[in-house]
Amino acid sequence: MSEIYVSTDIEADGPIPGANSMLSFGSAAFKADKTMLGTFAANLKTLSGAKQDKDTMAFWAKNPEAWKACHENRQEPRRAMKDYSVWLKRLPGKPVFTAYPAGFDFTYIYWYLIKFTGESPFSFSSLDIKTYAMAMLKKDFHSIRKKNMPKRWFDVSRKSHVALEDAIEQGLLFCNMLAENIAKDD
Repeated sequence: MSEIYVSTDIEADGPIPGANSMLSFGSAAFKADKTMLGTFAANLKTLSGAKQDKDTMAFWAKNPEAWKACHENRQEPRRAMKDYSVWLKRLPGKPVFTAYPAGFDFTYIYWYLIKFTGESPFSFSSLDIKTYAMAMLKKDFHSIRKKNMPKRWFDVSRKSHVALEDAIEQGLLFCNMLAENIAKDD
């Protein structure tokens, strides 16, 4: 069974799931050859009892279009996560959670999947694009930024803070990196 790279981006109203809410998420499923197999996106209603983080809300105040985008057609988290889990299971391969940064996005997705579906099709792991770049560029982790990555890795370069748009951009970035890394070995 081949791996399917599920590039995912989330938007939230704070730094940690449960205490804060995931507002929106988007995933784009890619084969290693950069073929996009499909996308999934949802805007979510906030969790009962969760609070908005003041620093995160200051960020959103500077990004009103993205804030508006993640509040359209909001769904109950339980329904959205069940639909997402079904979508993941229907992919023609083993899903690999891929994100930039995976440490933030995966925490939310994993928490919401476990809370609302009782399982994670990703298991316990994720692939971090920044860490992959660190290994390829042979540089310190903290020196890695998209702005100092090779331009050839980017098909598009924008950070809209609209989850699905960012997931697609990051998925294309990862596939370009993967192709270059594999070509080195040939």
